[in-house]
Amino acid sequence: MTTDAVQPANASGTDVMASLDDEGPESRLVIADISCDEAWMSVTADHATALSAWR
Repeated sequence: MTTDAVQPANASGTDVMASLDDEGPESRLVIADISCDEAWMSVTADHATALSAWR
């Protein structure tokens, strides 16, 4: 799978957070840049990559 992600113009001004949302029928991992409107994504927790796999 390819992405169309781009490097932010001012990387030092970003504020990215992650959270597990467990309301509803399935848990979801939500990642958001709270310094930018509409800059977020989510996947089901079952499809999220384990933190240990990112290291």
